[in-house]
Amino acid sequence: MNRLFGIETEYGIVVEGLNTGDWLTESMAVVRSCEGPWVSGWNYRGEDPRRDMRGFTVQNLSTNPDDAQFDPPGGPTMSREEERSDRVLPNGARLYNDHGHPEYSTPECRSLWDLVAHDRAGERIVLAAARRRAAETGRAVTIYKNNTDFHGASYGTHECYLMRRDVPTETLILMLLPFFASRCIYAGAGKAGVENNGLGRSDLFQLSQRADFFSVEASVDTLHNRPLVNTRDEPHATPRTYRRLHVICGDANMSEYATALKVGTTCLVLSLLEQGRQPPLRLANPVQAAKAISRDITLKRTVERADGKPPITALEIQRLYLAEAQKYLQNSDEETDWVLTEWQQILDDLEKDPLMAADRLDWVAKYQLLEPFRQAEGLKWNDPHMQSLDLAYHNVDPEEGLYYGLEQAGQMCTLVTETRIQAAMSCPPADTRAALRGLFVQRFASAVRSIGWNGVLFRYNDEDYLFDMNPLVEENVRLLNEEFATARTLEDVIALLQSQPGAEETV
Repeated sequence: MNRLFGIETEYGIVVEGLNTGDWLTESMAVVRSCEGPWVSGWNYRGEDPRRDMRGFTVQNLSTNPDDAQFDPPGGPTMSREEERSDRVLPNGARLYNDHGHPEYSTPECRSLWDLVAHDRAGERIVLAAARRRAAETGRAVTIYKNNTDFHGASYGTHECYLMRRDVPTETLILMLLPFFASRCIYAGAGKAGVENNGLGRSDLFQLSQRADFFSVEASVDTLHNRPLVNTRDEPHATPRTYRRLHVICGDANMSEYATALKVGTTCLVLSLLEQGRQPPLRLANPVQAAKAISRDITLKRTVERADGKPPITALEIQRLYLAEAQKYLQNSDEETDWVLTEWQQILDDLEKDPLMAADRLDWVAKYQLLEPFRQAEGLKWNDPHMQSLDLAYHNVDPEEGLYYGLEQAGQMCTLVTETRIQAAMSCPPADTRAALRGLFVQRFASAVRSIGWNGVLFRYNDEDYLFDMNPLVEENVRLLNEEFATARTLEDVIALLQSQPGAEETV
């Protein structure tokens, strides 16, 4: 796909016998239960969540006053390092506590199949840590890969895409707003009921778990007053050349197919932008459109355009983007062609009958699974029993999760093998800088002083060395990975560093 991308998943956590005030402590404990090898000491160099890609830095980020219920009562304030409890893993991923949720950030990937494998590996890693915590305390720990607790709290599944900085920011925002507002017709995870009800009835099934929680078109915020397009500017690469698009409006997908299609189509839209293509339409109110689209499982509801042209459905919006991608990106590479083929097919199937996509899309699979029970029991969608079943779909324990029951019965399309998922739990992608990060964790963990997406600070012979990975984002990094794989000692690493053009010397 000719770019780096990754997924950051905040997992829901429930611990038997404990309330919300204990969640932060328990989330930290789950992260710390992750078995080694691992490295702590996250490097925050270049990170500032207040910096906006539109050219300014906000003074403060919006915070949700309801989040106070999750803070542990009393006690001393923890340091950021203690609260995050970072674990950087041998596969190049990061596991840490984020606002009371174990968060797994995949390593940087360049292949959709690698990303799917590493996303699934994250489920296994978090589940294993939760089981160890449960064995330690005797309290059951349940982990959900979803986006709401059905009590007003939403936690994110963020996507990250490296892209060229020379794309005009305003064009980027205008291109993404209609696309994100309508993408949930294939990327949504499905949801029983409605929260933050500002449109329509609460007794319904909707496509997206996250649509209820967005209120503005664009901003740097992620926790409150959430935007459809997040404008945070933390490139984790050479800043003058690249930006990292931080997408917060997507759902947590259990379906491998939905994950690949969600990320793949977004990559193609970014490629269109980098070619200088313009937005194919503008919506009058993208935020309200996202909510309206999410709350219509027939996919027939129309939303207003900004230019007075006839209203348009989500399917029609997606077809406009698909047509542009087919025209300008066809035959770029094998994965691009897979995305174009499946994008076309899924839109055709959804238009004929959404239930045709039950083997590929989470929201359709969930609806088809839950609707017969709801009708038989005479329940409303916002009934707690239905919301409990909704949560059960996202339980990452293969023995308990409803999604896994469908997968084990052969009713869900899968894209990667069990062998590949198992390998991703310990092995980074071979063609991204994640392999270099993983190398330090696997072989030189005791020497690492801090580590991050864009570099490793390590100590050797009483001197500090910084391996700056900011420039290492192109495809040719595979060759560099092969060179460094031969390093058995830190002396070997330093010799290789000093032989690389642009690598930083001792600091």
